[in-house]
Amino acid sequence: MSEITIGAKKFQRLLDYLTRIGLDAEAIAASVELNSDRIAALDPEHPLPARHYSSLYRAGVRQMQQLNQPIPWAAGLGGESFELMCHCMIGARTLGGALRLAERFDRQLYPLNGYRISLLEDPAERHVKLSYTFDLSEAGAALIPEDWDRADSKMTVARSSGLRMWHALCGWLIGQSVTALELRIDAPSLSQEYEDALVKVFDAPVYFDAGENTFSFDRALLDRRVVHTSKSLAEFLKNSVYYLIAVDSGPASTSAAIKSLVSIDLSEGTPSFSAIASMLYMSESSLRRCLQGEQTSYQAIKDEVRCEVAIDKLLNEDARVADLAELLGFTEASSFVRSFKNWTGHTPKSYRDRMLSLGRV
Repeated sequence: MSEITIGAKKFQRLLDYLTRIGLDAEAIAASVELNSDRIAALDPEHPLPARHYSSLYRAGVRQMQQLNQPIPWAAGLGGESFELMCHCMIGARTLGGALRLAERFDRQLYPLNGYRISLLEDPAERHVKLSYTFDLSEAGAALIPEDWDRADSKMTVARSSGLRMWHALCGWLIGQSVTALELRIDAPSLSQEYEDALVKVFDAPVYFDAGENTFSFDRALLDRRVVHTSKSLAEFLKNSVYYLIAVDSGPASTSAAIKSLVSIDLSEGTPSFSAIASMLYMSESSLRRCLQGEQTSYQAIKDEVRCEVAIDKLLNEDARVADLAELLGFTEASSFVRSFKNWTGHTPKSYRDRMLSLGRV
């Protein structure tokens, strides 16, 4: 098990963008206990916890909403309308039902936020398409500064990032990767590097200037059960960017679903393997095969959750090692310290000191 990290350059780019649209990037970073000056001084490739990027992104979106402009990136991820839509979708029994609810929600909000999805179904075809439409004329120049290095490619970034978000969200909802057949983007390619990154995420051919903005997938996936609940949705929304980064990092959506279910209330202990299988509407043997295919196990997932909870409480609640050991089910504090060092390469104290030195990045 290893902590999911991303390069400091993503933090630096986000902080630069927030500054260019007139927001106080330093204050936004400080609101989630990050130090913008220390982040700026890091090598762009320096690895930082993806969970902290998620917190920074969400805090930035919260401030962007105060500008009363539709958020053009990633289908509004992190914004209030995105979260309300997710609450609407989570009550559906199947992926198809959830997407149809999202269609209805977007139809009502389209005049305000400028984006919507459509589920394109042809009864004669074995595949369906999810279409993401974003009207850039609805997104004022306030959120697309002319001196930003992606201003000229705003159409490509806005439309492709929307499809990327929906692809990952669909996988999260059903607890398995959504295998795309192809991705079509109604905008020009930015570079071979950008195209290769999308091919890696979708594991499918990507076509630019395609006259439509869609990704297609097997119709049978529409009947897959939504494996999450309102409780696991609350955890997802708290760290949505982190969870979507995790989905993009590999085809481990079932693992992501289990992580959310395990995280709901650790004080009550972790659910048994059979209970998790029941929550995911799978037999124990099917779930075991699925996890083997993802090269993980239920124990490894539980350890990953415990690591993330320990890090969060160390940094944000100044938790004592003994209290963490008890919360996470260790009989002795020394056992927890050994496990934490195995997870992160650091003792709890050295990890906290390292993060604090960078402003809790």
